[in-house]
Amino acid sequence: MRVTSEFFVSAMVRKVFGEGGFAAVSKKGAAEAGAVFVCVDRLNGALDLYGPAPQAMFSDLPQGRLFEKILSEVDREALKQRMTSEARMDPDYWLVEIEARNGEVDLPLADEVPADPGKGIFRF
Repeated sequence: MRVTSEFFVSAMVRKVFGEGGFAAVSKKGAAEAGAVFVCVDRLNGALDLYGPAPQAMFSDLPQGRLFEKILSEVDREALKQRMTSEARMDPDYWLVEIEARNGEVDLPLADEVPADPGKGIFRF
């Protein structure tokens, strides 16, 4: 059974702070199963957006979350437009913002799933 969105987001924020970074929840969604999106602020006006990868494609993985990059190095207005569109389809989403000057964030990415699904995937 997969952990709730609220628990997952809380663990993510704590991990970022524990590593000396900064993260904030800018939109709280449904506690149990709201989709989780992650905005990476590169601190130069550019933002990256990660969203849930289609989980059905990875049915053999343990019950974790996988992400995929949706937007790369866009401005705040482009991010706002994308999330407004998302809200029309699913108003219960979460948005976590993480500051990372180099754009690197420790998320389990769908395109990095190893051949052995039990190894090498970060879990919050």
